[in-house]
Amino acid sequence: MTTALLAAWPFPSAANPESARLRVHAYELALNLDYDEATREMEAAVKADPNDPAAERGLATIPWLLISFRRGAATVDEYLGGITRQNVALREPPADLAARFNTHVERAAMLSEALLRAKPRDADAHYQMAATVGLQASYIATVEGRVIGAFRAARRAYDEGETALGLDASRKDAGFIVGTYRYVVSVMSLPLRMMAYVAGFGGGKERGLQMIEEAAGFTSESQPDARFALVLLYNREGRYGDAMRQIAELQRRFPRNRLLWLEAGATSLRGGRGAEAESQLNAGLRMLAADRRQRMFGEEALWYLKRGAARVALRRVDEAETDLRRAVSLEARGWVKGRTYTELGKIADLRRDRAAARANFERAVMLCGEDNDQLGADTARRWIDEPYR
Repeated sequence: MTTALLAAWPFPSAANPESARLRVHAYELALNLDYDEATREMEAAVKADPNDPAAERGLATIPWLLISFRRGAATVDEYLGGITRQNVALREPPADLAARFNTHVERAAMLSEALLRAKPRDADAHYQMAATVGLQASYIATVEGRVIGAFRAARRAYDEGETALGLDASRKDAGFIVGTYRYVVSVMSLPLRMMAYVAGFGGGKERGLQMIEEAAGFTSESQPDARFALVLLYNREGRYGDAMRQIAELQRRFPRNRLLWLEAGATSLRGGRGAEAESQLNAGLRMLAADRRQRMFGEEALWYLKRGAARVALRRVDEAETDLRRAVSLEARGWVKGRTYTELGKIADLRRDRAAARANFERAVMLCGEDNDQLGADTARRWIDEPYR
């Protein structure tokens, strides 16, 4: 996870009611994976109020989400274990999406600056700037892969968020930005953490997580975003039951987002609940089969990896192998294929074929390492000399 990923979403603004209504609807569509419809609604919000920085920022956020989606980088797995990753090598984003992002985020920054000049003591004006520069930091870190390069924008987002809280402490949603930075800084490697402190960031994992939890319980435009953040952070903290409760609420609110069922299966699997994982993944695979919308890059392979892993955990090795062989035959990210070979290695060990198991685990280490998946590589490496049972 990068410094600003979770702090990129919009916060309430003083836009006119029609712009605000359209903006809220646009984000509801985006969180249901209806990106084209979301873009049209956000464009209508801009027309309703051309001076609303939140609407312009929305038109930047949607292509940022699409870039992650098309890269196959829109799941919790992508960020577990990578929260302090620096300057990772990433594919260039599609030129049209990058241009859309840059055009609208620059416009949002200009409108936010104008709002701050007009209302320097207004909490919402500081929200707008915090959210806009937070989005810029997120793009630098997650799309360009430059964590350190995002520090300047992230620092301003943190400062503006704290200023907004100082002006209006009742706005718990402000804690989403500040709390996210506090959490992320606290779990960075020591050199990066010292750099962050020198740059002016505050740390504190417990307080940061508490602030995000407060935002998730506070009725506001950013509430769903705080819930998505908690899914990741609870998984990272091993609080799988808490993560599942957040996912269940998100499934209720965004029933067309099939990836929530993928996350539910993956979270259940991490928590050692193989039968629950398989049930969630079966439901999600039925949704996937009926859904004619665009798929995330490598999505089908990821679904079959997760269900195959659940079936390995349940010791249903023949069914598991069918899923896993299908996963490795499909287009996918390197780390997905690597983790699939880890599961195939486990199957070989369960069948007492140590030579095949070692070969699969070694291949998994190579593939995960090539895709910067240290967690996946370490997991596979564990079983090279120690048979899985």
